[in-house]
Amino acid sequence: MSNEAYKGIFVFAQQVEGKLSNVALELIGKSKALAKDLNTEVTAVVLGDKIGHLPQQLGRYGADRVVIAEDPILETYTTEPYAHVITEIVKKYQPESVLSGATAIGRDLAPRISARVHTGLTADCTSLEIEEGTGNLLMTRPAFGGNIMATIACADHRPQMATVRPGVMQRLTPNESAKPVIETFSVSDLAEHVNVEVIEVIKKVSEKMDIQEASVLVSGGRGMGCPENFKMLEELAEVLGGTVSSSRTAVDAGWVEKDRQVGQTGKTVRPNLYIACGISGAIQHLAGMEESDVIIAINKDPSAPIFEVADYGVVGDVMKILPMFTEQVRKAKEEKSNA
Repeated sequence: MSNEAYKGIFVFAQQVEGKLSNVALELIGKSKALAKDLNTEVTAVVLGDKIGHLPQQLGRYGADRVVIAEDPILETYTTEPYAHVITEIVKKYQPESVLSGATAIGRDLAPRISARVHTGLTADCTSLEIEEGTGNLLMTRPAFGGNIMATIACADHRPQMATVRPGVMQRLTPNESAKPVIETFSVSDLAEHVNVEVIEVIKKVSEKMDIQEASVLVSGGRGMGCPENFKMLEELAEVLGGTVSSSRTAVDAGWVEKDRQVGQTGKTVRPNLYIACGISGAIQHLAGMEESDVIIAINKDPSAPIFEVADYGVVGDVMKILPMFTEQVRKAKEEKSNA
């Protein structure tokens, strides 16, 4: 079958307990821009049980059509039933591109689908564009430990498949009047594809805010000197109502957990305020935070690359500046509350 026979961009809209993941909405937003270049439509694919409220929400965020598969077997994600259903959807609709978030579920699911439909998969993408002239999807991802960016095209096979990191795309402003086309999809032999029984789901309760959800991030790097000095970052973050993140060097040194890392090999963030403390600003780190609304950098090196993207820069010893910064913010908040 020729590539021209494949039409449309499909997005796997991951949901857990009836709530859509942020990356699903981000992908729909990006897909609308890609679809405009191709003069085609965006279809969201959502699986689960008792999720009839989700198609309208997906439509408000840009999906032209929603394919929904509901079954008690699909209530909780398991690999084989989800892979089977989505593979059958791809075979029926023949989309030219299939996108999913690079989440734990997306990373488990997408390779299996690509193998079953005999196409390639580009994982952990940070950029998606349409190649002028060919209409191929150009999928860009970090390679060699984040030291280079590789752009990959799947020119000879369809669908083109990619998983995309959460936070790198932007969702659209919801259109409350949007009415997507809703199609129901069912698989008669789904029960035959159940090879794992979920006995119990135990949720991990985190005391720390997800850095991709935080509106304020206070981030530390090698310049913080040691893990004990991250306590100063925590104090400032608490005063500002945010949380602590870090550069890769701090994670590699064992100072903070991996889920705190910002950058190409960590998470992409877009907070309202990003405060970089003792971070030089390697290109891999900048790629994960340069879309922040306001960036404040504190570094003793006036030529540090972080200052090139910062809205406000302070050249000096972060150990001396941070306590003063925290105290001034605390005083300002007290004065405002007493006014």
